[in-house]
Amino acid sequence: MTTSHGRLVAFGNQLIDVHIWLREELAELRESIDAHLAGGTRPRELRAHCLAFCSALNRHHTGEDDGAFPELARRFPELRPVLEELRRDHRLVEDCLRRLQALVGALDQAADPAEVRRELDSVAALMETHFVYEEKRIVSALNALDAPDWHRSRPEFLRTDESES
Repeated sequence: MTTSHGRLVAFGNQLIDVHIWLREELAELRESIDAHLAGGTRPRELRAHCLAFCSALNRHHTGEDDGAFPELARRFPELRPVLEELRRDHRLVEDCLRRLQALVGALDQAADPAEVRRELDSVAALMETHFVYEEKRIVSALNALDAPDWHRSRPEFLRTDESES
């Protein structure tokens, strides 16, 4: 499918690009946490970085749940069990993100650095298995999907920056 500019639009490939960006953001957050635990970054900056990452990941998952998944379920009913499993993953990731934010928020007080690292490792492991599964199961369906509204305005699940439109 093409846009009015004749450019191929492959929503599944764009999803992979967003996943790459989120992985990079997580790597930066891990570096920031490690730097703080080694005596560097101030907690306020670290909290802001954590909040930005958590917000971006939440926006991505909410966009999938509210936009991409219903459209995929309508067009590809055989994917409904996969989409439900992905929604369950989203809830697990959201729970981990809440715990991580609370721990990072307490780093300048009495938070246990080992606990922060464990929670961050949990988020990273969940994200990676979720992304790989999602990419294997729905990328080809997204690439086959023609969603004219998505051509005019990039859907939430494909945004890497809040200012994108």
